Amino acid sequence: MKIAVIGQSLFGQEVYCHLRKEGHEVVGVFTVPDKDGKADPLGLEAEKDGVPVFKFSRWRAKGQALPDVVAKYQALGAELNVLPFCSQFIPMEIISAPRHGSIIYHPSLLPRHRGASAINWTLIHGDKKGGFSIFWADDGLDTGDLLLQKECEVLPDDTVSTLYNRFLFPEGIKGMVQAVRLIAEGKAPRLPQPEEGATYEGIQKKETAKINWDQPAEAIHNWIRGNDKVPGAWTEACEQKLTFFNSTLNTSGLVPEGDALPIPGAHRPGVVTKAGLILFGNDDKMLLVKNIQLEDGKMILASNFFKGAASSVLELTEAELVTAEAVRSVWQRILPNVLEVEDSTDFFKSGAASVDVVRLVEEVKELCDGLELENEDVYMASTFGDFIQLLVRKLRGDDEEGECSIDYVEMAVNKRTVRMPHQLFIGGEFVDAEGAKTSETINPTDGSVICQVSLAQVTDVDKAVAAAKDAFENGRWGKISARDRGRLMYRAPPSPSTRPDPTAT
Repeated sequence: MKIAVIGQSLFGQEVYCHLRKEGHEVVGVFTVPDKDGKADPLGLEAEKDGVPVFKFSRWRAKGQALPDVVAKYQALGAELNVLPFCSQFIPMEIISAPRHGSIIYHPSLLPRHRGASAINWTLIHGDKKGGFSIFWADDGLDTGDLLLQKECEVLPDDTVSTLYNRFLFPEGIKGMVQAVRLIAEGKAPRLPQPEEGATYEGIQKKETAKINWDQPAEAIHNWIRGNDKVPGAWTEACEQKLTFFNSTLNTSGLVPEGDALPIPGAHRPGVVTKAGLILFGNDDKMLLVKNIQLEDGKMILASNFFKGAASSVLELTEAELVTAEAVRSVWQRILPNVLEVEDSTDFFKSGAASVDVVRLVEEVKELCDGLELENEDVYMASTFGDFIQLLVRKLRGDDEEGECSIDYVEMAVNKRTVRMPHQLFIGGEFVDAEGAKTSETINPTDGSVICQVSLAQVTDVDKAVAAAKDAFENGRWGKISARDRGRLMYRAPPSPSTRPDPTAT
C-alpha cells in the first residue's frame, strides 16, 4: 500500500521504519521544519532511504489549505495517511484525499482525555487504566471512529515518561503497524466513539501547573507526576518558584523529621529529610518528592535543599581530560547550533529535548564502557562542566552523596584491633534500634560478651521493609538495563570464596 507518513519524533521514525519492513511503500514523509539547526528524526530517517521529505511550516492560511502544499501532496498518490504523532493542523483536503483516508495515534483510551495533553491528564485524574487509541481522522478534535485500542495498568508512581516508555511508545508502534495491516486486508473496523465518559482537557502549560494544596495527598501526588517532566508542577516557597519531580506515595516507615520548608497555602510545612521532601495533603497524609528544580533551572536532590554549595571541583587526570573532550564532541554533535561547547553551556537552554537526553546517555555509556548513567543525571547536571564533574565522580566510584557513618566497636584480638559495626543497617545507614534496644552477642568459645548489638523492634522491621521496597521500585539498579547490570556485575571483584587458590593443585 502507498502510504504518506505525516508527523514527527522518534515515535514517528519507528512507525515509518516498521511500515517499510512490512513491505508498504512510503511515498512521502511530511514533518516539521528543522529547529535550531536540527532535523526531526523522522525526516532524517526518510532522507537516508531516499524518500521525499517535506517540511511545511504551515498547511493553510486564513482557514484555507495552501494550493501549493495540496498539489505537492496529491502528486505522491498516497492511498493512506498515517499520523503517528503530529503537532501540526492538517487540513481536511489532505485528511480525506487518500482512498483509505487517514489514521491517527492518540495516547489515551478515547473518548476519555481528548486533547494534546492526554498522558498528563490520565495521571492527573488518577486513572487506574491507560492506553492508546488509533482512530479514523475526521473534522473533529479526536472524535473520529475507533479502529483499534490497547490498554495497560497505570502504576501508582508512573510519570508521563515512564508510562510512555513502558507501554505507549513500544506498544503504540506495534498498534500502528497492526492498524495498517488491518486496512490493507480490508478488516479495519470503524466504531463510533461513545459520548458517555468523553472528556476534553486543554494543553498543560507552566503557568497552569501551579500546585493546589487544598486537596488530599494522593491528588497532589497525581498533579506532580502528571506534570513530570513537562511542564513541571510548581509552587512558591523560600521566595522563589520551586518545581517538583519524582513524587511517590510510598512513605511507609518514613518519619517526618528534618528541616521545615514553609509553603504558602499548604496544609502543613514540608519537611526536608534524608529521603527527600515530605509534603502533606489536607487529609494529613504524606507524599515524598525526591527532586526539586530551582528557579534558575538547576535540578537538585530534594534532600539537599537546605545544604550549601556542591562539593569541591575535581581536578581531572590526563585520561579524564581525554574522556571529557570526547564527551564534549558528543555534546557538539547533539547541539549543532552551539558554536563551541563550554563548561557553562546548558544542555537544555541550548535547544536539547527529551529525545536528545536519551541520545546523550546512550552515547556516553558507549564511550565509557560499563558506566551507570541515567536520563535523570542529565537533568541533575545540565551544564557541560557539571556533567563532566558528575561523570568523573561516577567513573571514580565516588558519586555517592557521602560516606556511610559507622559507629564501630573495637576489640583487641590476637594482637590486632578488630572494628565491628553494631547497629542496624536500614536505608543505606547504620542506625540504633527503636528505643536504643540492644542485645548481647556472646563468644561461643568461652561465653564472654563480645559487645552489645542493636535489637530490631517491629518498627525497625517496618522501616527496613519500606526501604527495601523503595530501593527495589525506585532505586538505580532496577532502572538500568540488563546489559548495564551485566557489565557492573562483571566488573565486581570475585569474593574470597570464589577467588582461585594459587596453592591449589
